Amino acid sequence: MHIQDSHWTSASAVAPPGAASGANGRGAGDSSRSTPLRVDAQRNLEHVLRAAREVFGELGYGAPMEDVARRARVGVGTVYRRFPSKDVLVRRIAEEETARLTDQARTALGQEDNPWSALSRFLRTSVASGAGRLLPPQVLRVGVADSEEGGHDGLRVPEQRAATPELRLVEQQPMAGGESLPADDAGAAALLEVVGRLVDRAREAGELRPDVTVSDVLLVIATAAPSLPDAAQQEAASARLLDILLEGLRSRPA
Repeated sequence: MHIQDSHWTSASAVAPPGAASGANGRGAGDSSRSTPLRVDAQRNLEHVLRAAREVFGELGYGAPMEDVARRARVGVGTVYRRFPSKDVLVRRIAEEETARLTDQARTALGQEDNPWSALSRFLRTSVASGAGRLLPPQVLRVGVADSEEGGHDGLRVPEQRAATPELRLVEQQPMAGGESLPADDAGAAALLEVVGRLVDRAREAGELRPDVTVSDVLLVIATAAPSLPDAAQQEAASARLLDILLEGLRSRPA
């Protein structure tokens, strides 16, 4: 998945001529949560959100709005009436999936006493739900030494998947525990905090490799098996891939 920067800008984020928007270009998107809708409008909104999750999950956030409209079986104008730019729709999907992952992590913490079982349960639940493929870019990051731009080692955020292979790295503000995050992203901060607790518990119990970070765990749930036409084969491939990745995370006796 690929998004250009922390402002979630995209060349395809501009609404086509005639698309409805508020005075500041965000009003219609914001109202999708607060303004009561007619039954048919509510149904269309649900179809668009479901289609967006599927399309972005399969193709990344670089997929055009037209693909979302086709999957939802509505006109692209219907999509833009609810979400006046692609950025607004992407934010909505990413925020909801981040919240879902946070709930899954909290459930694993609360219901599993064994640290490795808790981490494993979170990973299996998250992979099964597909939410990890829709994470915003600020929580999918890797450590990059910035030797050419300032000479310091800082955590950077790679853009999510797009049509071009280029990766653009966005500087982040450091947080406690070695993680980094834009200061105004409360949802992503909550996710990092609770997953950090899962990681710390497993590491302290000697079940997790000492070099594994929260970022590594989130990269695992964002990794999907190749798409297969048969649903049973797809499920088996995903489970097999996750088993291999879990073994890679686990510590081994010296």
